[in-house]
Amino acid sequence: MTWDWQVFLNDDGSGRTYLQWMIDAWGWTLSVAGASWLVAMVFGAVMGTFRTLPNSPWLVRLANLWVELFRNVPLLVQIFLWYFVVPKIFPAMKDVPGFVLVVLALGFFTSARIAEQVRAGVQALPRGQRYAGMALGLTTAQTYRYVILPMAFRIIIPPLTSESMNLLKNSSVAFAVSIAELTMFAMQAQEETSRGIEIYIAVTALYAISAFAVNRVMAFVEKRMQIPGYVVAGTAGGGH
Repeated sequence: MTWDWQVFLNDDGSGRTYLQWMIDAWGWTLSVAGASWLVAMVFGAVMGTFRTLPNSPWLVRLANLWVELFRNVPLLVQIFLWYFVVPKIFPAMKDVPGFVLVVLALGFFTSARIAEQVRAGVQALPRGQRYAGMALGLTTAQTYRYVILPMAFRIIIPPLTSESMNLLKNSSVAFAVSIAELTMFAMQAQEETSRGIEIYIAVTALYAISAFAVNRVMAFVEKRMQIPGYVVAGTAGGGH
């Protein structure tokens, strides 16, 4: 077997090299993952908080429905629903770019998992935290904002790290609706060049580098947010 890494310097037929095409695809992968992460964090934090509200049963039921709906349907099916079905039901969605639809599908899917982590983080706190906030005259919203959620998010950073890395890897399903990310690049470049080994090794390396970068960023965040003298069981990335 011979290696031909020069394949990345060949013209892909559009005036750019396969290396330039791969870098562009990497940018799309990071864009999809980054935008989806923002959507997932916002909705995951809100729904996870709703699931722990003591005196709002209808919000609890709404959040439970959200989690069960998006958690129990396969991600690829959700992407197809957003891309092919939703625009049929809501014609105004026909003009929405495919990138946005993929971001919504991936973001909502991941938000259900983050909501579970937020719920677990809140419920892991001693009840005294909530009572202390109420004793100080804080409203429920203020108690969550200033007392409960800051502690809960410190607790869930390790599982949130894994979820962020999973989101990056799950972004590969965007190829199914023709988003020009790394997996689509690998499939098309392999067909055009017949150099699948080199192509897939390079793409695998980019995914690994990206996931490792996410791991290190979250490890840094965990270290900065750690309460002095208090160590949460487990660390982002499994030990540092």
